[in-house]
Amino acid sequence: MYKRVLLKLSGEALSALDNAYNPELLKSLAEEMKEVLAMGVQVGIVVGGGNIIRGKFASQLGLPRVQADKMGMLATLINALAVQGALEINGVPAYVQTAFEAPKAADVADARKAIQHLEAGEVVIFGGGTGNPFFSTDTGAALRASEIEAEVILMAKNGVDGVYTDDPRKNPDAKKYDKLTFKEVLDKNLGVIDQTAASMCLENNIKGIVFNMNDIANISRACMGENIGTLITGGE
Repeated sequence: MYKRVLLKLSGEALSALDNAYNPELLKSLAEEMKEVLAMGVQVGIVVGGGNIIRGKFASQLGLPRVQADKMGMLATLINALAVQGALEINGVPAYVQTAFEAPKAADVADARKAIQHLEAGEVVIFGGGTGNPFFSTDTGAALRASEIEAEVILMAKNGVDGVYTDDPRKNPDAKKYDKLTFKEVLDKNLGVIDQTAASMCLENNIKGIVFNMNDIANISRACMGENIGTLITGGE
């Protein structure tokens, strides 16, 4: 069982077909967090912003990359507050930090303070990515995991149960990897996590587990070290 984990949620994983948020999913996430905390596992969460704004859409509007990335960072903070609210409504203590100053909404990211809240039994949710344009929320997750000394990043995917040789939704012959190293992820250009994030995980000896978010109980299974999805390690 892992002692401290960082859960990476995409914005799309939070959404419904006709809404930016899926209330049932958020409630299920809160119930799962209760289970994980009861196991004695400390949990940080990094949330993406794709349910509100995506870079591709912003580029279609003709916006500069820096402007689009700032919009994306704001979207991740909105999602962090949404997750916090859903957790607290369902009896799970939660605390939000943001990578950029938003004093009326959340504290600025501070690793020491985050660890204090984790050790107090709260779920710590990080919004704002890294606080800089040109960096993805993958890199934000690797950065926060490094800062709070998480053992593993749980990469929850929407409808995909691991890392494959190709997109399994397009190629029925795609083969699933049960185990990879971050070096292999980089060398094979598998795209499951960006290169900056993969390098950071490799340097800081942080594992990754890629699994299907559609079965919410996979979060606690991953925390317990069960063999689900694809395990990514720093080993050769």
